[in-house]
Amino acid sequence: MRKLMILLVCLFLLTASSALAQQGAAPLPPYDHTFFGELIAAHDSDTLKWQIEQFAYEEAECYLTKVWMADPGKQIGKAASDWQQNVQDTAQLALQEPDASLIINASGYVTRVYSWIPDNYPGVSSDYFFTPLGSVTVTDGVVYRCLEGVPYYGLTLNEDGLRLHVGDDPQTVLAENPSQTWSFYVECPVIADHQSILDPEWRFTHSRAMRTIVAKMDANNYLLLTVTRTKNGLSMQQCVDFLLSEFSPEWAYNLDGGPSSALMFRDDMSRLNPVWSNGQENVDIMTFSELPME
Repeated sequence: MRKLMILLVCLFLLTASSALAQQGAAPLPPYDHTFFGELIAAHDSDTLKWQIEQFAYEEAECYLTKVWMADPGKQIGKAASDWQQNVQDTAQLALQEPDASLIINASGYVTRVYSWIPDNYPGVSSDYFFTPLGSVTVTDGVVYRCLEGVPYYGLTLNEDGLRLHVGDDPQTVLAENPSQTWSFYVECPVIADHQSILDPEWRFTHSRAMRTIVAKMDANNYLLLTVTRTKNGLSMQQCVDFLLSEFSPEWAYNLDGGPSSALMFRDDMSRLNPVWSNGQENVDIMTFSELPME
């Protein structure tokens, strides 16, 4: 009798585990943050919650956006300018994603003004104008760049949401079938495994500027740190110190910033509202939307 009961319990647990695997694990709840600024705007639904808060840090005016998504892999998106042809301002790019509720600037890119190309990139400089920095570029599942032997430093969007890559082999990155990528300088991964990996020799580590940083708290919760030009912005060291002391995120990545910085949201009337935008064009944007209807 005892053996029969054990067998029945095992069968029940196996069936329950199988059902859970088929349905997918339940999303983690919105993160219980202890840091709060002045509320600027918010959105609250069953699948997407975000709130934009304004605060001052080291004499700089900043915005912190707390984002919760039921399924980040399906709710984070990208809109990109024409490959190797031009760049567009954030509002123009946002037209490609009319359902996006929240929008930020994303990849760093090459122009004739900022024309520096990493030494290990093959080809000539003209090959990289108006395209993201980084050895891998994927947009909507289409691979535009894969430089063999050039490690990838950047973000990918996979089924489970954003993943951070710190010097990974391009073929390994593509083997995970990402739908999107965002990239900038090789020094842009600044926090990994809840610890600073900031390069002390990077010229931006101690230079104050406008910035956009995305950080992951857990599977369903992300942070967006937007630094404006007040008092010349913040250095990367100041940003990392703030994020680690207040939040200790799993990882953090520095997206494009300076004149390309942007933070926008759509209101209940689908109107695009700029919270912070410096007016310069971007090669691509990152968006956050409601969970699409099945």
